[in-house]
Amino acid sequence: MKSEEQARSLFWISLSDRPKWQQFLICSSGFFFGYLVNGICEEYVYNRLKFSYGWYFTFIQGFVYLALIYLQGFTTKQMSNPWKTYVKLSAVLMGSHGLTKGSLAFLNYPAQLMFKSTKVLPVMVMGAFIPGLRRKYSISEYISAVLLVVGLILFTLADAHTSPNFSSIGVVMILGALVMDSFLGNLQEAIFTMNPETTQMEMLFCSTVVGFPFLLVPMILTGELFTAWTACLQHPYVYGVLVFEAMATFVGQVSVLSLIAIFGAATTAMITTARKAVTLLLSYMIFTKPLTEQHGTGLLLIAMGIILKTLPDIQAPKRRTSSNAKPSSKGERALVGNKRDEEGEQKQPLV
Repeated sequence: MKSEEQARSLFWISLSDRPKWQQFLICSSGFFFGYLVNGICEEYVYNRLKFSYGWYFTFIQGFVYLALIYLQGFTTKQMSNPWKTYVKLSAVLMGSHGLTKGSLAFLNYPAQLMFKSTKVLPVMVMGAFIPGLRRKYSISEYISAVLLVVGLILFTLADAHTSPNFSSIGVVMILGALVMDSFLGNLQEAIFTMNPETTQMEMLFCSTVVGFPFLLVPMILTGELFTAWTACLQHPYVYGVLVFEAMATFVGQVSVLSLIAIFGAATTAMITTARKAVTLLLSYMIFTKPLTEQHGTGLLLIAMGIILKTLPDIQAPKRRTSSNAKPSSKGERALVGNKRDEEGEQKQPLV
C-alpha cells in the first residue's frame, strides 16, 4: 500500500512538504525541460547526421545515467528492493528506448510522434491487469485520454503530409515500443506502490544496470555495436551530443519517476502526451510555420482533454457516519464485520 507520508524529493528539491499543485509543477517542469532537449538532440543526430544506432545510443546513455546517479550519492547499500525486482522492468525499459530511438531511422519525427501519442490508452488498459495495481478509471478519464490522443494525431497529421517518412519496419518498431511502454509505467508504479521506500535513484540505477545485457544482445546480433563504434570514432563530436542529451534526459527521467510515484502511471502518460503537443506547437512558433484549421481542431481537442482531466470528479455526496457509532443490532454488526473483511482483502498486496 502506498504511503502518503513517504518523503519524496526531486534532486535537492523537497516535494513531500509541498501541496500537490507545486509537486506537479516542479516535476512537470523538469520533465518538459529534459525531453525538449532530448527531442532537439535526437532530431539533430538522426535526421541531420543520419546516425541511426538506437541500441548503441541507449547503451551510451546508460553509462551517463550511472555516472550522474553516482554523483547524486546513491550506492547499492541504499537499495530497498532485491535485484530480481528490476529484471522485467529493465527488459521493457531498454526495449522501449532502443526501439523508439531506432524507429527514427525509418520514420520522421511527426510520424513517430503520432504513434507515441497513443501511449496513454494502452497504459490505462494495462493498469487494470498489473498485479499490485488493478487500476480502474472513470469514463471521464477515458474520454479525456481519447480527446488528447485524437487531438495530437490530428495536429501531427496536419504537418505529416509535407515530409512523409513511413516505413513498415519503423511502424513495427514503434508499435513494439508502445506495447513495452504500456507495461513500463505500470510496472514502475507497482514497485513504488508495493514498497514506498523505493527512491527514484534506485529505480533508475537498478533498471539501467540490469538492462545492459538486454541491450548487448541485439547490438551484437545485428552488428550495430561495431558499426556504431566505428562511425562515432570517425565523428567524435557525436559523443558530446549524446552526453548532453543523456544529461538532459536524466533530469526528465527522474522527474517522470517522481510523477509516477506521486500521481500514477496514467496521469504521467497524459502529461508526456501533452508534452508532445507543446513540442510541436513550439516548433511552429519558432520556425513560423502556418497553422491550418486541422491544427486548430487538434489543439482544441487537446485543450478539452486536459481540462476534462483537471476537473474534479463529481461524486454524489456521501452520508457522513461517526467512526465511534456502534451498530445497534446483530445484523448491522455482521454487515460492518463483512465490510471490514472486504476492505482488508483489498488492501493486501496482490504480488
